[in-house]
Amino acid sequence: MGRALQRAWLRRGVLACLLWPLSILLGMLAAGRRLAYRQGWSKTHRIGVPVIVVGNVVAGGAGKTPVVMALVAHLRARGLAPGVISRGYGRSTSDCREVTSGSRAAEVGDEPLLVARSCGVPVFVAPRRIDAANALLAAHPGTRVIVCDDGLQHLGLHRDIEICVFDERGVGNGWLLPAGPLREYWPRPVDLVLRTGAPEGIDGFDATRRLAPHAMRADGKRVPLEALKGRQLTAIAGVARPEAFFEMLRAEGLHLAKTIALPDHHDFRGDPIASGSAELVCTEKDAVKLWRLRPGAWAVPLELEVDPEFWSALDRLLDAKLSSADGPQTS
Repeated sequence: MGRALQRAWLRRGVLACLLWPLSILLGMLAAGRRLAYRQGWSKTHRIGVPVIVVGNVVAGGAGKTPVVMALVAHLRARGLAPGVISRGYGRSTSDCREVTSGSRAAEVGDEPLLVARSCGVPVFVAPRRIDAANALLAAHPGTRVIVCDDGLQHLGLHRDIEICVFDERGVGNGWLLPAGPLREYWPRPVDLVLRTGAPEGIDGFDATRRLAPHAMRADGKRVPLEALKGRQLTAIAGVARPEAFFEMLRAEGLHLAKTIALPDHHDFRGDPIASGSAELVCTEKDAVKLWRLRPGAWAVPLELEVDPEFWSALDRLLDAKLSSADGPQTS
């Protein structure tokens, strides 16, 4: 049903029209929630450092985590110590905790674990982002900027900069869930829009996703991606759009004897590969879970090339927030 809905969200067909009345009801509930925050009936919490929220208005994943990782790298290059917070989607726990390289994806979420391992910065997860932010700052008081992975609709945490990410789907049929892919109506005010795949009708800065030129195993061994050419590979992906990953591998000249598309955030509690001798290639996000079962699987990281003008625009916004945070506090 999930994939059927995603196909239905691309146009205003029969299924979408049948669900449209429910989307109006849910839209009214969401509007009431936003009004509660605007009127002060629900409280928005501030912390002592700037908060950058990376989110989207489209369900089903739009590539937020690669943007978070690129953002962390940019902040570190500027000499600003960043920290990352997240809800930790799909985890079995419900507490506030730090994510370390030794954490298990089932306990902290696959994307926070990927960020912690790949970026080497403080990462905290909690049901309430404000709790994650406060815990991160208490444990790492030198943090200058908090990056929130997802949370555009989480209004309980004050944000200084909002970045909305779109992929090639754009806004789909333009309707709210469940009749369409939108979590909230678009357009809505945000500070920056980052888009991949040239979505129709979306203005913003461009970014290009591509595979890294190498693949790696759990033991840390790396090989050039071209070294996998000519091998009989089984590609596996538990991401929002597995076929996009498979096509990127094929475009690099890799021969995929078999492909296995799994639901986003698949937990790999059971080995989905029938043959134990298959040479596997997977996404870096899947590897943080799959490596427990298949340490020899080759993970291919995803890289993001971002329009330099995006970074210039972000720096202008962030510098103003940093100056304000470093200045006299009046409230």
